[in-house]
Amino acid sequence: MSDVSMVFVTAGSEEEAMKIGRKLVEERLVACVNLVPGIRSVYWWKDVIQQEEEWWLIMKTKSALFGALQARIRQLHTYEVPEIVSIPIDRGLPEYLQWVLQNTVDASSGQE
Repeated sequence: MSDVSMVFVTAGSEEEAMKIGRKLVEERLVACVNLVPGIRSVYWWKDVIQQEEEWWLIMKTKSALFGALQARIRQLHTYEVPEIVSIPIDRGLPEYLQWVLQNTVDASSGQE
């Protein structure tokens, strides 16, 4: 098991997805964000089935940063209850996983 996780978030527009993704990379809470357009989401919201086109953000980060990352996404996101889910990365190219660790802040000190 590595110390890296993938975090998934949806956003309602390209502008919002880019704003969130860019800010999180700048702050080094994530090493990388992939922005995937054109996903369709169907879900319950306030007792009504909703259907929306959204953008999907796929983020790679240190697992230990999830709490700080979640809090920052909530500050940046326009949704009342944004999708923020994390999946630990079991295995991957060692050099890539090391790159993620090197390009995110230190979870304990807030430093790179």
